[in-house]
Amino acid sequence: MRHNALFQLGTGLGTPGTARKEDFKVATPVSVDSEERHDHFVVRNGVRCAGAHLIVDLYEAERLDDIDHIEDALRRCVAAAGATLLHIHLHHFEPNGGVSGVAVLAESHISIHSWPEANYAALDVFMCGDAEPEKCIPVLREAFKAKRIAVSELLRGQGA
Repeated sequence: MRHNALFQLGTGLGTPGTARKEDFKVATPVSVDSEERHDHFVVRNGVRCAGAHLIVDLYEAERLDDIDHIEDALRRCVAAAGATLLHIHLHHFEPNGGVSGVAVLAESHISIHSWPEANYAALDVFMCGDAEPEKCIPVLREAFKAKRIAVSELLRGQGA
């Protein structure tokens, strides 16, 4: 029988570890006049788009197994970018101590998956509207003392 990969990812498949879930803020719907459309699209580098999606790799980084430190770093990224935190969910894997999780934002998300045994972490930072995802990079550099950071930027929703 073929298993659905997304279902498998959601079950944890018996992987030992601890999960952390925290509700932070609930977004309040805003009434918008039909004559005035607020789709939160922005212009970046002269291109109208839904927002910037940063693919961030941290190399030779520290504290990638410290779930409290990672949560604090994500919160500082949200504040630096001028985004709105809705929810954080982090999972601490055993036995290597890696952390996987997401900060859900009104403007989209920041996700992280860390491999402390390799001193490496992969992050996605996607934000629309007036948020400034690039302001997360110095926060991540300082928080994890990364010796090298690689950043790729994708402009999402071009032409939508």
